[in-house]
Amino acid sequence: MKISGAQAFIKCLEEQGVEVIFGFPGGAVIDLYDELLKQDKITHVLVRHEQAAVHAADAYGRVRGEVGVALATSGPGATNTVTGIASAYCDSIPMVVFTGQVPTMLIGNDAFQEVDIVGITRPVTKHNYLVKKAEDLVPTIREAFHIARTGRPGPVLVDLPKDVISAMINFPEPQPIKMRTYRPTYEPHPGQIEKACKAILKAKKPVIYAGGGVIASNSSEELTELATKLGIPVTMTLMGLGGFPGTHDLSMGMLGMHGTYYANMAVAHCDLLIAVGARFDDRVTGRIDAFAPHAKIIHVDIDPSSISKNVGVDIPIVADCKHALTAMNSWLDRTEACDAAATVKKHEPWRNEIDAWKKKHPLGYVQDSDIIKPQFVVEKLHELTGGNAIITTEVGQNQMWAAQFYKFNKPRNFMTSGGLGVMGYGFPAAIGAQMAAPNRTVIDIAGDGSLQMNIQELATARQYKCPVKIAILNNNYLGMVRQWQELFYDKQYSATVLDVAPDFVLLAQAYGAVGLRARKPSEVEPVIKEALATDNTVIMDFVIAREEGVFPMVPAGKATTEMLLV
Repeated sequence: MKISGAQAFIKCLEEQGVEVIFGFPGGAVIDLYDELLKQDKITHVLVRHEQAAVHAADAYGRVRGEVGVALATSGPGATNTVTGIASAYCDSIPMVVFTGQVPTMLIGNDAFQEVDIVGITRPVTKHNYLVKKAEDLVPTIREAFHIARTGRPGPVLVDLPKDVISAMINFPEPQPIKMRTYRPTYEPHPGQIEKACKAILKAKKPVIYAGGGVIASNSSEELTELATKLGIPVTMTLMGLGGFPGTHDLSMGMLGMHGTYYANMAVAHCDLLIAVGARFDDRVTGRIDAFAPHAKIIHVDIDPSSISKNVGVDIPIVADCKHALTAMNSWLDRTEACDAAATVKKHEPWRNEIDAWKKKHPLGYVQDSDIIKPQFVVEKLHELTGGNAIITTEVGQNQMWAAQFYKFNKPRNFMTSGGLGVMGYGFPAAIGAQMAAPNRTVIDIAGDGSLQMNIQELATARQYKCPVKIAILNNNYLGMVRQWQELFYDKQYSATVLDVAPDFVLLAQAYGAVGLRARKPSEVEPVIKEALATDNTVIMDFVIAREEGVFPMVPAGKATTEMLLV
């Protein structure tokens, strides 16, 4: 019996195990919304802006380790998804975004709400499709999910013309997906594994540099095993936080532009850098010619185009991180050349050198009895949640303070827009994370500027009873740009002073949420405790030191050893 394309769309989502979809309706997708209403297996979350739908799907997928799904109508609905898609692309987040399109016979005629979303998103998707024939609908959707979740994950867009989703079709049986030009390499080459392990055993000053690929491949246990087995210090990228326990003695925290002094110094002085699931981003490397200048470099990544793209490597390993780390641990366990206890002892002088850097310049801030320091707020959030909350962030100073002072011991507990740096990401991401983990505490650490980018999602949070907590580090500035203006533009604060701002407590109340405010340090803990005890969406407005900066900081064009420390 034939079914409509819209019915086939629902069956495909069920087949892929989709439980939640984030979206906003419109004329081109009205048939899909009609079918969503008739079923009860998939929850549709009505956002208030399509960008928020994609950010929410992004975080939902990260928390679950699954493919996030978003839906938008044609034209402006589709273009509103582009920022979220680009963010997911930069951060390698598995996602399928469905957009409506005008009927096929009108494509190219400048029809009402027509836009070439396939052309627009081609640079920021792993792949995208325009479904021109009804019989291609189901195979295309299946292929889209396969591409999104395999290899290096990423967003895939599927554009659905209105006549395709209203057509009557036969629903085909699933078939193995075979793509001649797409065959990711999961297993590492044994010879490269042996070379890497021998280099590790030979090294006197090794460092593991872990990126988001560790989390995407679910290989944090294997990474931790390798580090602890041989006593190798670990530093993480922004996207890699939680891939190795942040409170572990071997953890050096984040490296790069706002990384710790000791992580950057360790990388600068190491003789072997083991990069796992990282892409040598400019925020990590600083001036490339001065990055890890004395080190032989091992690079493990499933994406061969990432190998030696920014920094030349000595031992490339194209493979899934979990498979590669498993193979390395196995080789080290079975070879007579590896005496783990002796190797740990051999690395002791190196760890002592790093400890000296930690003592010289620990990650910290100057306390103040009268003014709330943002770092203090983040530390209190960590303390009062036991480090077990899911943290999302906006972008800017709030993001960096969260990365520095909330210690993530497990993967998939930190959601942020790393590569693209999207202001407005954190709040819809918190909603997506809460939908993925309804029994977890979810906190968006926000700036007063970023939060207003998607503040309308307070309605979404309230409608779906998401008890997310928003911690605003409120300085009435666009803080990170202001910090650059202070340091490099003689305090010429051009367009960064937020002279007019809402009363966030009253704004929360207007949406039926709870608003709390702290103006002095003694009020921080009571506000957080009340928020955590409240079964509702809560805005915590922390009035912080207005011109507090994020340090350490590596100025643009400088080496990572040329840090501004205060």
